[in-house]
Amino acid sequence: MSVDPLSWDHYRTFLALLDHGSQSAAARALGLTQPTVGRHVAALETACGQPLFLRTHQGLLPTATALSMRGHAEAMSASAAALERAASGDGDVPAGTVRISASEVVGLEVLPPILADLQERYPRLAVELSVSDEIEDLLHQEADIAVRMAEPAQGALVSRKIGGIPLGMFAHRRYLERHGIPQMPGDLADHRLIGYDHDLAYVRDLARGVPEFSGIRFDFRTDSNAAQLAMIRAGGGIGMCQTALAAKNPDLVRLLKEHFSLDLQTYLVMHEDLRQTPRCRVTFDALFEGLKAYRAAELEPLHRINESGRP
Repeated sequence: MSVDPLSWDHYRTFLALLDHGSQSAAARALGLTQPTVGRHVAALETACGQPLFLRTHQGLLPTATALSMRGHAEAMSASAAALERAASGDGDVPAGTVRISASEVVGLEVLPPILADLQERYPRLAVELSVSDEIEDLLHQEADIAVRMAEPAQGALVSRKIGGIPLGMFAHRRYLERHGIPQMPGDLADHRLIGYDHDLAYVRDLARGVPEFSGIRFDFRTDSNAAQLAMIRAGGGIGMCQTALAAKNPDLVRLLKEHFSLDLQTYLVMHEDLRQTPRCRVTFDALFEGLKAYRAAELEPLHRINESGRP
């Protein structure tokens, strides 16, 4: 296959067709007319020398060739976005757009006050916050800076360790008043537990360290950390969350502290080529200081069940 040079607009349309499955939906997503989308597809197929989509009653189905091209087109999209962010800067003044990637809970619960203060200090700085538990590829410029819960292995990345963010098991006072307080891990069998839909590393680590947790069963399951936290706050059962987030609600009570304690190792990461870019440098520094302060709050003594065993 020999693909003639085409503009980025053609490949952007190609990605929209893969995502939306029809020319009309892709046109709406891109703000284009449907005939323009059609011309882009035709130009791509002519350049490739073969069809990229099969026309069916259900919409456009990508061919094997189209699916093999997707990763390359996504890399082009990331590069185009990174180029646009780089061009938005203004010399030595922190200005332009910086894209940050963070997990769902960190993005929703921890970063907003840090970023609000950052933009107060640098009003010409624009922030794109990608909130997802998927790890975005910094080497391919899907994001400028990332908050990660695993140490990066790539040598081209600059990282600073935030440290371990403590996790604990919590329940709302209202739930405990109705169902009682578990005193030992075995008591959890009589409670509604909130956790992940899929078996994740922390569950396996917990089972190895505390045999009583090996048969743990979740009655409310979701892979969304934010949804788990919301359910704990709603009094739906016992679940795990960051201790500093629990501290914001005086009605959340920590349970089984002597038996359950995990630290979520956290790192701040960016590509080494961006370390001297003003918009990225000030953002990286602000995130580091803000996350360190957040971790310090995590380490302070929190709610404890009193000696009478009542919440």
